[in-house]
Amino acid sequence: MRMKELSLRQDPDLRKELALLARGCDFVLPSRFKKRLRAFHAEQGQAGPHQTSPATKFPMDTNPPSLDQTGLAKSVKSEAPVPTALSESIPKFYFPRGRPKANLNIDGLIAKIEKIFSQFPNERATIEDMGKVAKACECPLYWKAPLFNSAGGDRTGFVSVHKFVAMWRKMLQTCHDDVSKFVHLLAKPGCNYLEQEDFIPFLQDVVNSHAGLAFLKEASDFHSRYITTVAQRIFYNVNRSWSGRISCSELRKSSFLQNVALLEQEEDVNQLTEFFSYEHFYVIYCKFWELDTDHDLYIDQRDLARHNDQAISHKMIERIFSGTVTRRLRKDGRLSYADFVWFLISEEDKKTDTSIEYWFRCMDLDGDGVLSMYELEYFYEEQCVKLETMAIEPLPFEDCLCQMLDLVKPEVEGKITLRDLKQCKLSHIFYDTFFNIEKYLDHEQKDPFSVEAETEGQEISDWEKYAAEEYDILVAEETTTDQYNDG
Repeated sequence: MRMKELSLRQDPDLRKELALLARGCDFVLPSRFKKRLRAFHAEQGQAGPHQTSPATKFPMDTNPPSLDQTGLAKSVKSEAPVPTALSESIPKFYFPRGRPKANLNIDGLIAKIEKIFSQFPNERATIEDMGKVAKACECPLYWKAPLFNSAGGDRTGFVSVHKFVAMWRKMLQTCHDDVSKFVHLLAKPGCNYLEQEDFIPFLQDVVNSHAGLAFLKEASDFHSRYITTVAQRIFYNVNRSWSGRISCSELRKSSFLQNVALLEQEEDVNQLTEFFSYEHFYVIYCKFWELDTDHDLYIDQRDLARHNDQAISHKMIERIFSGTVTRRLRKDGRLSYADFVWFLISEEDKKTDTSIEYWFRCMDLDGDGVLSMYELEYFYEEQCVKLETMAIEPLPFEDCLCQMLDLVKPEVEGKITLRDLKQCKLSHIFYDTFFNIEKYLDHEQKDPFSVEAETEGQEISDWEKYAAEEYDILVAEETTTDQYNDG
């Protein structure tokens, strides 16, 4: 590609010197010419990879410049055709903040928002007014708290029309889908991801204003417990990278925003079983409360070992407390309530991707991404001891190993990977065989292939089934206790 700047030969101030040089005159160049020549060479040295140097500035298929009677060089004007730039021929396909809408009428949307604000005193909206503003913005109702806080309402107690319009106009210009808008509203300034604390104001507003949680208004102590539970379930289901940061990409692949929209339509939060169910929270918290004898919201290894009548092996308990699947272990090595949420959901439903990853991390002792025969035998040894204590003859490890390899069918013989377990559809049987004695014995009473057929036709998850059964048991126990106390 030819340079856009004038070449040395085309400089009108130096044509005389060039003409003499072309004739072969032998003389010392004047200092002025020397300086300009050096400057020209310096510019050529800084030219990009697409710019030609003085020695190669003429295309290969053209003749060098000729000389006229006065010795002036005539540049050949013919140039090689310039090919279309690659960036111009390939359409843009990556839109991290959503694909821009072609016919978006921003001024029309702003006018609707200004009309809503005109209904409020001094054109200022409080948090109670933000429901109308959210609908004017064409957002789900429960975006109201994030909208309010993003416009500075959390600091002043109200939002003026001018400040909100400025914030929302910028949002419409930079964020082009619901996911990018939601992340921008909740995230800290300069961040393009969401951390757990970013969800707290949003979830607190759900607790404060949703009809299905009205009974919680008087029980403020349970607000933080419910919010912690929902936040953990959000990251359990959405944060597939285990990074502790939810990206726009992860949020797009999840059903979380669809559940947020359903909050407006569904008065009973218990119907939203994936994230917001109060009954599920009640089951998780009661299970933790039974283990947390001093009720400081932390448990140690002995406490967790009592779960489900000590069904889980001590070796697995040690792995859970090793930090391989936890984020918030205290200095004294105790487990937080937030981490217990992950444990209980993973323990009661070993068929989801997150639970399969959870237990794989625990069983992969050396962290090489493969479950070796040594690691399987390490966990199976304790199962054998428990079976002998129960007067049940355990299956030799070699026979158990053959069964598990037939069950999983690993791609590489003798090495079980995470991918193998996700593809086999019977990961729950595999895991229970090595560290949950009660469920292992239950599986032994059934045909594994009939279990697989039942799994394929199952409408609700194992976790939902467990939570529903446990909730009924807890309510029945509480009713019996109340009747006994009433005499």
